[in-house]
Amino acid sequence: MFGTIFNTVMIVIGSLIGSIFKKGIKDKYNHILMQAMGLVAMGLGINALVQHLPSSKYPVLFIVSLAIGGLLGQRLNLEAKFNAVVNKYSKGNLAEGLSSAILLFCIGTLSILGPVEAALKKDYTYLLANGMLDGITSIVLASTFGIGIAVAGVVLFAWQGSIYFIASLMKNSINMDLLNEVTIVGGILILASGLSILDIKKFNTLNLLPALMVPPIVFLIIHLTQQ
Repeated sequence: MFGTIFNTVMIVIGSLIGSIFKKGIKDKYNHILMQAMGLVAMGLGINALVQHLPSSKYPVLFIVSLAIGGLLGQRLNLEAKFNAVVNKYSKGNLAEGLSSAILLFCIGTLSILGPVEAALKKDYTYLLANGMLDGITSIVLASTFGIGIAVAGVVLFAWQGSIYFIASLMKNSINMDLLNEVTIVGGILILASGLSILDIKKFNTLNLLPALMVPPIVFLIIHLTQQ
């Protein structure tokens, strides 16, 4: 768990630094930082797709995942509920920034494979690299959205911690194909988040979040039917 703790601490520290900068940054600089983060999110999303989509053994699974996950998320109205909770305790557009931060920090190759490598090989390289990147990203996000971005660190700790313990329990049966499919779906969600930040097209990204649960369910069904 050392790598995950380091990653979380870097986000909190970055958020504190960014929130201090926020007090002295003019609107025009906030605007350009928003554009920068939108482009970063789009770049990370496209990179995930380019790297992982060609190696997918189930090339239509991400389509099914987004369709089913989107319908479920829309039915639960996750976006509206999340925004209502965040706006209740904050001002401005923190909800948009926090949702983007959670996606950027949690749904990436390093953040998913990092805890797996740590659990299986005690290799913290991915998590340490991810922590440095997330620390820098959180500075930029917090300088625009405020100290509330630090909440994403708590979410990341729970996310990576869960992956770490699951990987520890399933050392001999970790399916890298499943991780690949989850990363593809995550890449699309990050890309959608970037487009929303840039005001190119507003997506209800959080309503699409249940799509991440579809690949594990599909792989479980495949595993059970093959027994």
